Amino acid sequence: MDCMDLLKDTPDKYYSLALVDPPYGIGVSKMAYTQSEGRMAVQKNGSKLNVKKSGYKHGDWDKNTPNIEYFIELKRVSKNQIIWGWNYYGLDWGNGIIKWNKLVPNGVSFNTYEYAFCSLIDTEIEFKYLWDGMCQALSLKYPTTQQGNKKLNEKRIHPTQKPINLYKWLLHNYAKQGDKILDTHAGSFSIGIACDDMGFDLTATELDKDYFEAAVKRFRIYKSQGKLF
Repeated sequence: MDCMDLLKDTPDKYYSLALVDPPYGIGVSKMAYTQSEGRMAVQKNGSKLNVKKSGYKHGDWDKNTPNIEYFIELKRVSKNQIIWGWNYYGLDWGNGIIKWNKLVPNGVSFNTYEYAFCSLIDTEIEFKYLWDGMCQALSLKYPTTQQGNKKLNEKRIHPTQKPINLYKWLLHNYAKQGDKILDTHAGSFSIGIACDDMGFDLTATELDKDYFEAAVKRFRIYKSQGKLF
């Protein structure tokens, strides 16, 4: 469904935390790293891998950022907010910034950092967690060590998919048991797996039917196999 329909029907401050990843308006589906076949990925040991083009849908959903009404409604319905892509929206809600360092090698065509506004802090903090195509972190305990067994990597179903462990880290640090969590742009539903694993009550929407169905399939596989990550 359209998240605006949900937001308009939601009482003030109903959710404890809005943890959202809206479109950045940078046309990510047209970027070389999501389109190219045989893109080179440099592993931590210096060896190189040719990354095959992923089979997920790209779409044209990232042409524009949400309008100001979205952010007004989001702030109205939630007590606190963590909003990814903050450097693209031109808003000034405070100084709290979470800087995710993906440990992307030099020379790769996409950004090393992603930035999120966080209403629960008043300074900038950095979280390091390796996330570069086939080069993914081993675990939250070893966030800068590469997973050696590629079969254990998270399978990507969305061009801007974020790791489950990123959401687990955010929930561990910025939510408490009993909190109601909101995600307006569910995408790959990594947040859904993290919330289920950690016992949080989540409401999430996704407008694109194909992404929604892929996310539901991913979640059902996770539930059938137990804790995969």
